[in-house]
Amino acid sequence: MFKLKKDKTKMNKKEKNIKDQELNQEEKTQQDNNTETKNNTEQENNEEQTATTEDSKQEPKEETTESLGNKLLEINDKYLRLYSEFENYRKRTNKERLEMIENASESLIKDILPIVDDFERALQTMEKEEDEKVKNTKEGMTLIYKKLLSTLERKGLKPINAKGEMFDENLHEAVSQLPAQNEEDKGKVFDEVQKGYYLNNKVIRYSKVVVSI
Repeated sequence: MFKLKKDKTKMNKKEKNIKDQELNQEEKTQQDNNTETKNNTEQENNEEQTATTEDSKQEPKEETTESLGNKLLEINDKYLRLYSEFENYRKRTNKERLEMIENASESLIKDILPIVDDFERALQTMEKEEDEKVKNTKEGMTLIYKKLLSTLERKGLKPINAKGEMFDENLHEAVSQLPAQNEEDKGKVFDEVQKGYYLNNKVIRYSKVVVSI
């Protein structure tokens, strides 16, 4: 009987060991499953995080490229505007400088024109004189007058044609009016009271004229 009891005890221990082994195996399997699930979850999270990180890296890159492109266009537009403004300024400045150089003597020439007028009136008066002394004086004055005009012409002075031309308010100043003898003469300059002048194509004195109406 003792032997039977002993055998039974051995069997119980054996069964217990088997059960323990089964439990251990189940726990191990469960742990492996948990570990695998955990690893899969971590891998998925890592993949999602990596994808998010890559997207976040790419998006700013695209925005930066577009922003740089816009800035480049803006800078280029500003450069073209500044270049255009500078070219216009340079051309305008050069033109003003040339005009200033060409017309530097305008004030002086305007002051000399009354003297030219006096020369012309004196010569016209001498035309009627028959005296030899007056004729000789007239010849000398004519030479001086021509020399003066030649000097002024080299500075850009030239007379405005008025008599017989159509009246032009940009060139002529009407001081009197006369009835026209025929239809063709209407609006034309009948006589010139005072000669007008250009200086390098700029009117510095208008012609004072009598107009036919």
